[in-house]
Amino acid sequence: VIDSQGIHVDPAKIESAKDWASPKSPTEIRQFLGLAGYYRRFIEGFSKIAKPMTKLTQKKVKFEWGDKQEAAFQLLKQKLCTAPILALPKGSEDFIVYCDASNKGLGAVLMQREKVISYASRQLKIHEKNY
Repeated sequence: VIDSQGIHVDPAKIESAKDWASPKSPTEIRQFLGLAGYYRRFIEGFSKIAKPMTKLTQKKVKFEWGDKQEAAFQLLKQKLCTAPILALPKGSEDFIVYCDASNKGLGAVLMQREKVISYASRQLKIHEKNY
């Protein structure tokens, strides 16, 4: 949702995330991450937070929902419900990009005038970790 203040998450879609029950299968994890992933640019460190859940969606990994997965699930729900308003970019002003990388993932923040325009992050693929 875009207005004069900036870009907001859609309150109707976030309402469904509030009441989402803990996933009981890899398919249910994918469904939740599909919704949450749509709003990943509003969540700093999205990939790092979601990692315990995304691991359980891999074919050769046994589905065992534990404390780490539940904590990640609840944190993503909380961050979705309290997502910041992202600033609209102004073409005439300078942009600032902050980026970070580790052996597990990449992250970046695009800012202008000390206001966040977008967050970006992703996990490294296996071959990238070995590079």
